[in-house]
Amino acid sequence: MKILVTGANGQLGAALRKIEAPAEMFFTDVDTLNICDRDAVESFMRSNRVDTVVNCAAYTAVDKAEDCPDECMRINRDAVQNLGAVAASIGAKVIHISTDYVFDGLSARPYREDDAVNPTSVYGATKLAGEQALAAVCNDHIIIRTAWLYSETGNNFVKTMLRLGAERGVVGVVTDQRGTPTYAADLASAVVKILFSGKFVPGIYHYTDAGECSWYDFAVRIFALAGLKCKVNPLTTAEYPTRASRPAYSVLDKSKINTVYGIVPPQWEESLERFIRQYLKIKI
Repeated sequence: MKILVTGANGQLGAALRKIEAPAEMFFTDVDTLNICDRDAVESFMRSNRVDTVVNCAAYTAVDKAEDCPDECMRINRDAVQNLGAVAASIGAKVIHISTDYVFDGLSARPYREDDAVNPTSVYGATKLAGEQALAAVCNDHIIIRTAWLYSETGNNFVKTMLRLGAERGVVGVVTDQRGTPTYAADLASAVVKILFSGKFVPGIYHYTDAGECSWYDFAVRIFALAGLKCKVNPLTTAEYPTRASRPAYSVLDKSKINTVYGIVPPQWEESLERFIRQYLKIKI
């Protein structure tokens, strides 16, 4: 197997780099492969005889996207279409990473893969457009929607809270938005299990860690595990306005990925503890 991983410098891409896999892996990012350039994608995939693409690349600056919709669409839809079209032309498969932001957050239960989509932000709309563009050009595709990703790499909520918790005595965090934190290493493990499962069942799947919480709950647990004395004040979404709308509830149902691939996510609290142990090198 020859696998192309795009967006390899991001959270998931970096996590995939750390996993030893029985395949030839090509890790690329914007500096080595411009996936917005269809000709460049085709040249790379053909010359390297790529048979599977794992697309981790995305425009993820959710608030900035509201003011840069064209750039966001170029990366989150057009580039995905390029990868899918080239993959289809050479008989390759695609695993594409999407998001809980394709939903409006009005559900009262965890979202299933076949639930109605209704993004409320530019980011969510462009990610949905990417899903649809991929499905239109490549039959052999898997879309994995995930949420609240964090890792040792780049910017994310956990690293921000660890920094603020060390600098301040009090922080305010939203308490009326609920979802599930996802350690990138866990998502990477799920992707690898699919890659080497011996079967490729096209369609949409949901993967996050297990359980649910609010951003407030998440912050409280981060500080407790890290031994930080910072107080967390609960805020409403109205008290903490952002440029882009966020889903109030975006817990994802993971039944399908368990049924098809036997993947059972760990509890988010367990994964967070594992991350903090490794990231801070502290004894908990």
